[in-house]
Amino acid sequence: MSRYTISLIRGDGIGPEQTAAAKKILETISDKSSTKFTINEVDAGDAALAKHGKALPEFSVDTIKKSQACLKGPVGESAADVIIVLRRMFDLYANVRPAKSYPNIPSLSGKVDMVTVRENTEDVYLGWEFNADENTVVALRVTSERASRRIAEYAFKVATIRNAKRRVVAVHKANVMRKGDGLFAATCRDVAKKYPKIQYSELYVDAASMNLIRNPEEFDVIVTTNLFGDILSDEAAQVVGGLGMGPAANIGEGFALFEPVHGAAFDITGKNAANPSSILLSAKMMLEWLSDKHNDKNAILEGSRIEDAIVSLLKQDKKTKDIGGKLSTTEFTELVAKSMY
Repeated sequence: MSRYTISLIRGDGIGPEQTAAAKKILETISDKSSTKFTINEVDAGDAALAKHGKALPEFSVDTIKKSQACLKGPVGESAADVIIVLRRMFDLYANVRPAKSYPNIPSLSGKVDMVTVRENTEDVYLGWEFNADENTVVALRVTSERASRRIAEYAFKVATIRNAKRRVVAVHKANVMRKGDGLFAATCRDVAKKYPKIQYSELYVDAASMNLIRNPEEFDVIVTTNLFGDILSDEAAQVVGGLGMGPAANIGEGFALFEPVHGAAFDITGKNAANPSSILLSAKMMLEWLSDKHNDKNAILEGSRIEDAIVSLLKQDKKTKDIGGKLSTTEFTELVAKSMY
């Protein structure tokens, strides 16, 4: 038997509804399998800012630090004060976002199964901006060999374990940003030499954006820099029907945080209509990571049960109201739980 302590950030808007769905599924796994969870709910986001004066209170940070992984609901306007702070605090250098075609979810192609591996710690997202004069702002874009190497290594590791096309494409703009993206591209090429069984190629970011629309089924693993990865991963999510089916992981050496990629959706808050698949698939990614980190084969099996149950329901066109179905969030979650065992 394995027991994991999980911190659960409720978030804002539909966040509490989404995290309640995830908690229900994790509790079902605890009841039905040898993988057990202690779930500690924490405050972070707009509601925490209003209540405690900080979007990420110290007591929430303390709880997260004592957990083995964190599952986060969507956060509102204070999102940057939560997720970016946590990424830096735990050095969560790899942002991993799968995009996959699912039954009865509108998609440009029914054969998409890809993942974007995005460097998560530098680039313009460091926020190094200053005024050159009253009418001009300069933003510094940071690219290091260390960050480029470890994200490339992570991308090739992902390609190695995926039962897919075994391809890695490095996306950059080295023809224009010759120093920064030149360093990133050269580092990816160097790492590729260690993986002769993985097909390696490169694309400029504008060509990659076009090919995601033209031939999305051709992609397997994209590895790219922070800003480009943020944009391309959202595009990939829309190719397969939108953010509602999109999970994400923020991976570090010793800790990881998992989250749905969609926002807090304040317009449908409290309507019990939001599709919880994104956070449930994020929980699946969390179980995969725990399995790898703790050599726990049962954890990865339980993660597969989550996705298999969702796919089974979608094949029957059983969906939530926000994506054209008739089910509430809680009804869909209950059906997922029942379908798992």
